[in-house]
Amino acid sequence: WSTEEYGKLAVRIQARRHYRDIVVLEDQQATAGHLLRALLDVGDATVDILMLVHGQAGYACGCDGRRVGADFFAALRQLRAAGLARFRLRAVYQMNCYGQTLGEEWLSIGAQAVNGSVGVNWLPEPSLSVFLHDWLGGRTFGDAVRRSNRAASRVLGQVWRGRHEPHPKIASSQMLVFGDKELRSR
Repeated sequence: WSTEEYGKLAVRIQARRHYRDIVVLEDQQATAGHLLRALLDVGDATVDILMLVHGQAGYACGCDGRRVGADFFAALRQLRAAGLARFRLRAVYQMNCYGQTLGEEWLSIGAQAVNGSVGVNWLPEPSLSVFLHDWLGGRTFGDAVRRSNRAASRVLGQVWRGRHEPHPKIASSQMLVFGDKELRSR
């Protein structure tokens, strides 16, 4: 059983009671084009995004390494300026590596709060489960991100013992929060 399958199960179990609709873009649908279409299709709904993908500095990696980066954000900014993208983007939780390089991009298209790892994110779980539990349970976005990163760091710190404090993999996985750290899901 992979981390990916566990992540999808965690989303379905924890989020289904909180959200009216859940759209999952996976495999061939995990592209910038499909994400753009999904955002436009929700009309003026409030949207939270969970980015459960890989990433490099400046972009997230969709299916077959297709980039969700500068072109995607530029297109959305243009559509928003023209009044054609009416969705309200509340929060973006990123598990992709180098997510902090996309923080300002997400804010530029209307996100109120977004997180991102400073480097390679070695801590996908239990980060996602703890984040969803806390965020959907009423904690602030910033607190949910901090608690999830701390929980994962504590668990995997038992595995990755070394001379460096913290271990380089844990340091690389540190999460930054952009925008409104006090934002709540309800």
